[in-house]
Amino acid sequence: MRPFLFPWRKTPLLLPLCLFFGPRDSPSPVRRRSLVEIMATGTPDSQARFGQSVKGLLTEKVTTCGTDVIALTKQVLKGSRSSELLGQAARNMVLQEDAILHSEDSLRKMAIITTHLQYQQEAIQKNVEQSSDLQDQLNHLLK
Repeated sequence: MRPFLFPWRKTPLLLPLCLFFGPRDSPSPVRRRSLVEIMATGTPDSQARFGQSVKGLLTEKVTTCGTDVIALTKQVLKGSRSSELLGQAARNMVLQEDAILHSEDSLRKMAIITTHLQYQQEAIQKNVEQSSDLQDQLNHLLK
């Protein structure tokens, strides 16, 4: 086991050797050079190609991260807009409910008024019939 240090840990974390070496690597005493070491000691042309490769990868990663941040921002804004629309819909529903209750109350009152008007109409018809009977009797008496 080889110690692996994290900046925030006080004690080293012991990891197996397989995490430090690939499947074809062996922990032999012969030290292998890394790609960075090979490129650093290579020709200026190979160093330039390596720098361009790293620069391209870095640009790609930055672009990907930027795209992810934009997508996350859109999602957050969409979520906040959804809750705003939901609150507005709830307020509108309460207003509609009040309007419906008011309309229902008005319809009840109109039904009562209609009933009273029907009673008055019947009373007026009876009075008209009685007045025509009285007028006939009066005409008969005056003859």
